[in-house]
Amino acid sequence: MAIKQSGMNGHTGLATGDEERLLRIRGGQRLFGEVQIGGAKNAALKALAAAMLTSEEVVLNGVPLIADVLSMVELLRAFGAEVEVDGPRKRVAVRARQIDRTTAPPDLFRPTRASVVAAGPILARCGEISFTLPGGDKIGKRPIDMHLRGFQRMGAMVTTDGDQITASTPALTGGRIYMDYPSHTGTETLLMAATLATGRTVIANASAEPEVVWLGHLLNRMGARISGLGSPYLVIEGVDRLHGATENVLPDRLEAATFAIAAAMTGGEVKLHNVREADMLPISEKLREAGVEVWVWEDWMLVRPGTPLQSVDIQTLPFPGFPTDLQAQFVALLTQAAGVATVHERVYEDRLRYTDELRKMGADIFVARYGPNQERLATSATVRGPVQLRGARVEALDIRAGTSLVLAGLVADGETEMTEVYHIDRGYEDFVGKLASLGADIEDTAGTGQPVLAGR
Repeated sequence: MAIKQSGMNGHTGLATGDEERLLRIRGGQRLFGEVQIGGAKNAALKALAAAMLTSEEVVLNGVPLIADVLSMVELLRAFGAEVEVDGPRKRVAVRARQIDRTTAPPDLFRPTRASVVAAGPILARCGEISFTLPGGDKIGKRPIDMHLRGFQRMGAMVTTDGDQITASTPALTGGRIYMDYPSHTGTETLLMAATLATGRTVIANASAEPEVVWLGHLLNRMGARISGLGSPYLVIEGVDRLHGATENVLPDRLEAATFAIAAAMTGGEVKLHNVREADMLPISEKLREAGVEVWVWEDWMLVRPGTPLQSVDIQTLPFPGFPTDLQAQFVALLTQAAGVATVHERVYEDRLRYTDELRKMGADIFVARYGPNQERLATSATVRGPVQLRGARVEALDIRAGTSLVLAGLVADGETEMTEVYHIDRGYEDFVGKLASLGADIEDTAGTGQPVLAGR
């Protein structure tokens, strides 16, 4: 099987032929209906990497077949794993009987930030890994220093040559690792590596994001010995080997929240199926604070109009703080809320670049740009509303910025055209189709725009 981007030539955002691929959104429609939330991208990617820790089969159900996931599938195959993708059942089975290479192909490793988590399992199992610096969204500095220091604390020798990194060790040994910041991918990379290290590893100031906790439980079901999940203090007792497992990927809280925000800002009523209430706490509480009615029962959430939207301040922080990956979508909502809101981005220093695109649509947003040496940074914004947005031609700068512009288009006068659509393919499965099923007037000039499977 090979990856094919439906209607795309790689990541150029071009439709087949020379025609530029666009999303066209015509505003003014309230969203009504029900939508099924898929499996979490940020869990599935890490679980696929975890499958490299064992020679036995790991089966994942509910995997979102988005571009980043399919890219990870190809990366695992390049390392030597057998990977079976069942598209209709959203099932991926991985069996890494042996690992044929420990140098990651740059064309597969570089495109997505999540590729770096594969370094932990390969290093733990083979004693060496070589890779180029990963890519992903351009939202500010995303260093992997903590990953590399963690490898060193577990006895690996790490060398860098330009953007090429090599880590090697006869065998990983347990160590104490303090993380300067509770990095999501840093915690997951080191957590996976530590499962096969000799002795005890302690990770202090670890990430407690829901996807990290879920990954830890999966590793325990594979035979790992991890305690402290959900706290900033993880203890991993190394084991000789891990075995296979079958697991359902947890719901994507970011997808669910995006549809909840879309319902709220259009004044619609949408029922979201397959959600976990605890994971949704930051967004559900902020929506309620803004005047939206939010009801949660078992595994579904209902979002419907309450009082007129009111501005609320947000600041992005590690879980259970407000997610940085929902900041852009919530800013789109704030353009429709009465009052003045302050948004503090405390995770990525240049994540507010997309506000220039919202301003093309008439948004009243002021971004404070500063830095210790007067470098261009954007870490806080003031949003005034409500304003009547107007359709414009805009560019998706990253996954979440792209969805923010789509949400803005849903309430704008006239037609919005968005370029660089491939970003949305990387993070959302059938985003256009799901919005259309709720009544949105939206069109992808390349069809669904979703990754499809082709070949063997």
